[in-house]
Amino acid sequence: MRTTRPYRAVSLLLSIIMAALLAGCSINLDENGNIGISADETAPQPEKTAGVSENEPEAQSEKAAEPTGDIVILFTSDVHCGIDQHFGYDGLWQIRERAKAEGNSVLLVDNGDSIQGEPVGTMTDGESIIRLMNEMGYDVATIGNHEFDYGMEKFLELTGEADFPYTSCNFNKDGELVFEPYIIKEAAGKKIAFVGITTPETLTSSTPKYFQDENGKFVYGFLQDKTGQGLYDAVQKAVDDALKAGADFVIAMGHLGNEEKNRPFTYADVIANTSGIDAFIDGHSHDMERNVVKNKDGQEIIRQACGYKLDGIGYIRISAADDAIDMGLFTWENQRLPSEVFGFENKMTQDVADETKVLDEELGKVVAHTDVDLVVNDPTERTPDNKPVRIIRTRETNLGDLCADAIRDQLGADVAIINSGGIRDEIPKGDITQKEILSVHPFGNMISMIEVTGQQLLDALEWGGSDLPGENGGFLQVSGLTYEIDADIESSVTKDEDSMFTGVSGKYRVRNVKVGDEELDPKKTYTLASHEYMLFNHGDGFTMFDGCKVVLDRVKLDNQVLIDYITQTLGGKVGEDYSDPYGQGRIIIDVQRRQGE
Repeated sequence: MRTTRPYRAVSLLLSIIMAALLAGCSINLDENGNIGISADETAPQPEKTAGVSENEPEAQSEKAAEPTGDIVILFTSDVHCGIDQHFGYDGLWQIRERAKAEGNSVLLVDNGDSIQGEPVGTMTDGESIIRLMNEMGYDVATIGNHEFDYGMEKFLELTGEADFPYTSCNFNKDGELVFEPYIIKEAAGKKIAFVGITTPETLTSSTPKYFQDENGKFVYGFLQDKTGQGLYDAVQKAVDDALKAGADFVIAMGHLGNEEKNRPFTYADVIANTSGIDAFIDGHSHDMERNVVKNKDGQEIIRQACGYKLDGIGYIRISAADDAIDMGLFTWENQRLPSEVFGFENKMTQDVADETKVLDEELGKVVAHTDVDLVVNDPTERTPDNKPVRIIRTRETNLGDLCADAIRDQLGADVAIINSGGIRDEIPKGDITQKEILSVHPFGNMISMIEVTGQQLLDALEWGGSDLPGENGGFLQVSGLTYEIDADIESSVTKDEDSMFTGVSGKYRVRNVKVGDEELDPKKTYTLASHEYMLFNHGDGFTMFDGCKVVLDRVKLDNQVLIDYITQTLGGKVGEDYSDPYGQGRIIIDVQRRQGE
C-alpha cells in the first residue's frame, strides 16, 4: 500500500494569479493562505487541499515551477453535459495543459454520467458529448447510471464512437462482462490500473426496460444482489487480476456515491470489503467529499468525489520521488467560466462553441413567461459550504406542481404523477426559453394514460415516500390528489433483488389521500397520467402498474407537454397560482418526531 502526503497545486495557482493580474483582477490571500480573486464577480476559493499555504512563501513568487516528473491523474464525474458550466471543458483543458507544462505525466478519466442532462446531449442523443470527450483526449471512462438514458443500443453505439475505453467490472449481459473490468495505462514508466465500478442501482435509476429482452426478462445486470457480496467479489477479482498483470497502482473508478439508501453499494461498502485499491475516485451522489475508509486489511484508503457539472475537478498526484499518493480537488463556483473571467481561449473553447451553436437559435426561442421562480432547490436554505439544498426529492415544490398539472391537463386524467428525479432544473422568473424547458425535462419521456385502482395509487405513493426523510428520485409530485406521509412510521415496502416494488408488509406511511375532494377508494378505478418511464418501464422501481389498461399510449413528449400547458392552458404565463415555492399544499409530511431525535 502506498503512502499519502499533502500536495499543493502551486504552479497551477501561479498561472491563475498571472492570468488574473493580466486581466486586471484583484488577488488576495486570506488568513489560511487561500487565494481570493475579484473581477466582475468574486471567484470562490480553492479547496484547502489545492490552496497556497502561508508556510509556502515560494508559492507567492512568479518563478515557474521546475518539472516534477510526477504522475497527475485528473478526473471528472457527473458532468451531465455541463460542458460550459463552472470550469467548463476549456477550463479543464487549461488545467491539464498546465500540469503537462510542469513536466508531469497527465492522464484524464471520467467517472460516468457525462452524456445526459442538458439539451446539447438530449438533442443529439449524447453524440455531441462523446465528440467533445474525444477532442478533450480522455484516457478512460466508467459507466454511470445515466449513460443508458438513450437506450442500450444507442449506449453501445456511443461507446463504439469513443476514442477512449470504457471499463466496468460489474456491468454484464447474461453473466458475461460487457467491458473490460480494468484498463491499464502507462505513465512515467509506471503501470496504472483503472477499475470501473457501476452502481447496481442503475436498474431502477435508469429505464429498466433497456436492460430486458423482448419478453421482459433482465438480461443485463450489475451484480445487484442484496448482500453486495457479488459486487465486492467482482471488484476484488479485477484488482487482483490487474496486479497480476503488472499494475504498479490500482485506482478504483466508482460511480457509487455516498447515499445511505444505496447501501450495500456505496463507495464505503466496497472499500471496506476489498483490498489492494490504492485510491478511490467516486461519483453518482454529486458531492465533493474527501473521505478516509479502512479497507478489508485495515489500511486507510482515500476516497475523493468531484461534484456536479464541472464545479469540481479532482486530481491524484503520484510522486516520482517516493510513489506517495495525494488526492484533492479544484473547485469553481463562479457563474462565469474561468475563460471568461481570465480572458483565455483554447482548443476546447472553439470545440464547445461549434457543438452548441447549431442548437442556440432553436433553444434560445422564448416560448412562455413566468412571474415567479419555479424551484427545485430551497429558495432560502443553503448547506454549510453554501451549496443549494435540493428539496424536490423530499417535498412538494411549485415546479413539481406545474409539471404534474401539465401532464394531467394535457391528457385529461383524474390524477397525474411524476417522479421528482425527472424534474432536473429550475426556471427563474422571466421569459422561458426552449432550452429551459428541455433542462427541466431532458430525458424526452412520452406521456401516457392508464386505468388504475385506488390501491395501486396508494401503493405508488407509499413506494415514492419510502425513503423519507432521505432523498429519493421516485418521490412523487402530484396533480388531482392530495396526501400525507407520516415519516415517523418505518417504511414497510418490500422489493426484490433488483430493487423493484413487490408490496407493503406493514402499516402504510401514506394516509388521508384524496382525489379531488373525495377520499381515495382502493377499489375504484381512476385514470392516471404519467410518462412511460414509470407506467411501462418500471422506472424507479414502480411495478404496481403492470397489467393496467392503457387508455392513451405515448401521446407526447414530456417537455412539449409542459410547453403546451403553459402556452395554451395558462395563456403563456405562469402566475399567482404557483407563487409559493413550496407548492399548493398537496403533500403534507410529518417528520416532527424524527427531527427531534
